[in-house]
Amino acid sequence: MANSPTNLSARMTNNHRDPLPELLASYRGRVNQALEQYLPQSRIQPAALHEAMRYAVLNGGKRIRASLVYATGSAVGAHLPPLDAPACAVELIHAYSLVHDDLPAMDDDDLRRGEPTCHRAFGEATAILAGDALQSLAFYVLSHTPPTDHPQQRIEMISNLAFASGSRGMAGGQALDLAAEGKDLNLAELENMHIRKTGALIRASVKLGGLACPNMDRSVLDQLDHYAKCIGLAFQICDDILDVEGDTEVLGKPRGSDAAHNKSTYPSLVGLAAAKQMAEELAQQAIERLQGFGEAADPLRWIARYVVARSS
Repeated sequence: MANSPTNLSARMTNNHRDPLPELLASYRGRVNQALEQYLPQSRIQPAALHEAMRYAVLNGGKRIRASLVYATGSAVGAHLPPLDAPACAVELIHAYSLVHDDLPAMDDDDLRRGEPTCHRAFGEATAILAGDALQSLAFYVLSHTPPTDHPQQRIEMISNLAFASGSRGMAGGQALDLAAEGKDLNLAELENMHIRKTGALIRASVKLGGLACPNMDRSVLDQLDHYAKCIGLAFQICDDILDVEGDTEVLGKPRGSDAAHNKSTYPSLVGLAAAKQMAEELAQQAIERLQGFGEAADPLRWIARYVVARSS
């Protein structure tokens, strides 16, 4: 029998402890170990570039996107080992995007995950090259490592990640973000920007996890994509909220950077209370899209709740 959100909440309340932190730690440890293997060692030439790549990827991070790959794959019956490559690929793309977003020509940030940003630690030129190399490595990993007995599956994974990373996805969202500085956006424009900048890679993470199960039913992938679209937008709304009321020590980056860059955000457009309500409603919609998946999809339900309850 499918778990309703009410049944899920009751079961989590009755548990002595929240199962999600331990599960996320397990996913994080697994993907970190795989990333350690895929990233070139810093002793290999060009040493400075490889050191910068490792710094950008291995210097902390919640690994939410990798966790979504693992949780989605597990929900549809995939085994964990085939999920390592797509989990690493989405984290490599995410790391590349952060390195480039932090650059002086972009957001000009000095802190990332509580440490100096890549360009502050290694110089702007090396940071640009590190981002470029991480993006290339993501597709190398994805093209070489998935099971070879399902070539169409591999091609579709690559296609989805490429689309999510490009001008109609993450890069396009960053372009819209830069163009919007100093301008007043309406809610539709803000949502369009964040569906690309933040949401596209989150949706790709869920899609890659689903595609790890061969011959996946398209209607199931559509359900999962709707789930991912909801949590992707909820994630960004919560980022906007944390930029207003979060703690710099916990966030690992300066609070108030959106206001400093004169950016439109959900709190600035609708207020903090309404923004929090929007995030809660999106999380609930995401959970509702998982009806019929059974207990195997509980981690996805827990992640939806975590997205709106996190402090960093």
